[in-house]
Amino acid sequence: MIKQNENKLLRIGVIGLGYWGPNLVRVLSELPGCIVTALCDLNTNRLNQYCDKFPTAFGTTEISKVLTRDAVDAVVIATPTKTHYELAREALSQGIHTFVEKPLATSTSECNSLIEIAKDQDLILFVGHVFLHSAPVTKLKEMVLNDEFGEIYYMSSTRLNLGPVRHDVSALWDLAPHDISIMLDLMGSAPISVNCSGLAYLNRSIHDVCTLNMHFENNRMGIIHVSWLDPHKKREMTVVGSKKMAIYNDLEPLEKIRVYDNGVNYESTANPIGNSYADFQVSYRYGDMYCPRIAGVEPLYAELSNFVECILESKTPKTDGLNGLDVVRVIEAANASLMENLGDVEISPLTHSIGNVALSKSN
Repeated sequence: MIKQNENKLLRIGVIGLGYWGPNLVRVLSELPGCIVTALCDLNTNRLNQYCDKFPTAFGTTEISKVLTRDAVDAVVIATPTKTHYELAREALSQGIHTFVEKPLATSTSECNSLIEIAKDQDLILFVGHVFLHSAPVTKLKEMVLNDEFGEIYYMSSTRLNLGPVRHDVSALWDLAPHDISIMLDLMGSAPISVNCSGLAYLNRSIHDVCTLNMHFENNRMGIIHVSWLDPHKKREMTVVGSKKMAIYNDLEPLEKIRVYDNGVNYESTANPIGNSYADFQVSYRYGDMYCPRIAGVEPLYAELSNFVECILESKTPKTDGLNGLDVVRVIEAANASLMENLGDVEISPLTHSIGNVALSKSN
């Protein structure tokens, strides 16, 4: 059914050729060390289109024909969110290295199950948090570790567009994982509590607009606003620290990060009479703005290169199952706040670290 793997290339199958799947196939076909040998989608017209474009792969509408060691060594799952767990579980159970687009699953219990199967089978479980493989986020993380921002006060992000509208999950599950993964990495820890609000306009059971607040230790906060009903496409994140501030605009072609040497100093004065407004002095610092040099590597190429490298060299991915679990824990708690009007929902401490910064015990 497939050509012989004469060059011992890593054989990869892609399940799902909808919105994101074709991009995955395109990049995989360009990577050294691997070959796309199987494509799977329920839409036969779309399937035939990509099989013609990528002749090294056979096409099928039957997932079982892909999830076999006779066909592939690894699989990339780019299907609707609610199918991730069952497909990944079956792939891992068949001894196949597995890449799952974000989010990893729809509950922490499902994530833990996949992590255990991958561990028992000695397989790579890789989660598609593509922005953690992007040069701008890597640069921001470098600045955090070098203490260029000083004490992080808060981060805020907006991810807006007109569509694509999902019918299986809310904007929280579809859009927020990107920004949650970035903020957890930059903060170096999980939040201690979250709250989420939103509104459903097109379908009463699916929220189109959501605002998520994450509260971290040491009086830090992350704010995420997502919507697929906005007329203006926006992908922007702001980092505010005691020393410097930065704006990361993913839609900017060249100057994706702008760093501002700005700040506010708030000092009390020696006044023995009392604490009136005049007892505190506020001063503002307006320094230089600069744009750090960012390497021009496509994030998806960097991500899939890491997936292949981790399989061939038995390395642990940065975006492994635990990383996927970190994000799903936040979304699961946020979804409870959103759907059940619970307000602040606490998140229990983790037993592992995030972003190379050890977690401290939450209150």
